[in-house]
Amino acid sequence: MSLKDFSIKGKKAVITGAGRGIGRAIAKVFAEAGADVAILSRTKSQLDEVCEEIDSLEGNSIGIACDISDSEQVEEAVKEATDKLGCIDILVNNAGQVAVGPLAPLPDQKQDYKDIFHWPQNCGMTDEVLQNVMSTNLNGSLYMCRAVAPQMIDRGNGKIINITSTSSNLAFAYESAYAPSKAALQMLTKVLALEWSQYGLNVNAISPGWFKTEMTNRIFKTEEMTQSRVDTLPLKRLTDARDLGLLAVYLASSASDWMTGQVIALDGGESAIAYSN
Repeated sequence: MSLKDFSIKGKKAVITGAGRGIGRAIAKVFAEAGADVAILSRTKSQLDEVCEEIDSLEGNSIGIACDISDSEQVEEAVKEATDKLGCIDILVNNAGQVAVGPLAPLPDQKQDYKDIFHWPQNCGMTDEVLQNVMSTNLNGSLYMCRAVAPQMIDRGNGKIINITSTSSNLAFAYESAYAPSKAALQMLTKVLALEWSQYGLNVNAISPGWFKTEMTNRIFKTEEMTQSRVDTLPLKRLTDARDLGLLAVYLASSASDWMTGQVIALDGGESAIAYSN
């Protein structure tokens, strides 16, 4: 016996930033659940690896090299995905860039972040760094939504899932680029939920806490550093990125048809601590 409401078998999904980390995990869970997936990333070799892993699960996938900060590349990638897979049912905006460091130069004695993040001394956020974070985390998601939504609107249904961050709500020093970009993506989720709900689209978001990925390796590079992070969580443990994939399956399925404009934290209880204070 199975609950068909949670099924995404035969659905067509596009997942950005799927060459590694969270996006890779979501793509594999989607394929395991029976969806056909188009995975996007800047790095073709990473896409090839993920497609091989999905093939081993007897899933159907295509890899499309795409820089989502370029709107023309986005339009081309969405067209290719549609031509090869058919109408897109699900869009997961996961691609993201992280930059951690001071906005403006600070005295060396205040650079308590430098041992972890190896940020150059007396160096603030450059235009290039700021633009790279914003253009990927926010603009790229805008471009993807704009490119995919018309076919969903014409069809009268579709699921869009944005991957934000606990940094959307919890303030951490040295995240003057990353945190605002993710907070903006969280608000975009709510705005588009209102804009597109009358056309049958559901737009929700997942706000991940600390997961071990290539992007966060510097946080967990020693057992001591890992334990200090775990100790801050109510559940006192980390989990696998597969859990994010399982939550994404729920948001992609008909089981979540009456949910839109919501941001679900999957963070081991970290956000609950902040809200209770």
